[in-house]
Amino acid sequence: MIYTVTLNPAVDYVIQVPAFQEGQLNVTQRESKFPGGKGINVSRVLKRLGVVSTNLGFIGGFTGQFIEDKLKEEALQTDFVTVAGDTRINIKLKSTEETEINGQGPVITEIALQELKTQLNQLTSEDLVVFSGSVPKGVATTIYVEFVELLSKKGIPFVVDISSKQLLDILPFKPVLIKPNHHELSAIFETEFASVTEMLPYGEKLRSLGAQNVLISMGKDGALLFSDKGIYQVEGLSGVLKNSVGAGDSMVAGFISQWVASKETSACLTYGVAAGSATAFSDDLATGEAILALVEKVSITTIKEY
Repeated sequence: MIYTVTLNPAVDYVIQVPAFQEGQLNVTQRESKFPGGKGINVSRVLKRLGVVSTNLGFIGGFTGQFIEDKLKEEALQTDFVTVAGDTRINIKLKSTEETEINGQGPVITEIALQELKTQLNQLTSEDLVVFSGSVPKGVATTIYVEFVELLSKKGIPFVVDISSKQLLDILPFKPVLIKPNHHELSAIFETEFASVTEMLPYGEKLRSLGAQNVLISMGKDGALLFSDKGIYQVEGLSGVLKNSVGAGDSMVAGFISQWVASKETSACLTYGVAAGSATAFSDDLATGEAILALVEKVSITTIKEY
């Protein structure tokens, strides 16, 4: 079973306001509410690709119940820890520019945290755990390191998609996949990249530190994959950008969908790029049909073979 862990989920409130004016009365033209959070996004896209997963993490209040209900409507499995306080609301304002306002979320107690650790401790090496997203109030920034250390002792494979430098502390535990984007890669190593070529040593560095697969998303410029077989590049697919929210999570889901099936490098990369691009070209997370329509358009270039 695949388990996705979303420590700080949210209700994503997406509003479209043509020609938004700061300091003025604005009226939405269209609005939608979705269960949000990086791990939840991964689970939703996996479901659309026919892959079953279970959502773990913390939810609370009427907003948490909304998330639970919506996921069950989509026939997704959940086993959340219920906490006091309301799950946060994230506002996604779409106008001439895209603006995000993310809520803070409830404080997580040590009791709730221990309940989640107990859930993780019951898993086996036949499972796969996906950790992604921000850390909520009340939880140490080192929590992901604690989680992966617990899993590694039991030989449980895991994926990590976080943006903080804590990622470097996780690498010795050999994650199946990490997926920094090019901006996050710059922040991790405190440098700037003028070209794809300049990124290559840093992607290889992340693998040498322990990551089994390093998938670097580059927005419209595509993606790079560093694996035990070599370094591969996919150019960005053509399409109209409608939604940047969840594109990276969709890429993770696409990759995982093939890793659990065959672990075949080209298939993992192909589905990862197709899923990420399909979401970028959609109003919400991509449908399975939209992802499959882009699979045949993905072309992989081998930069280096090992």
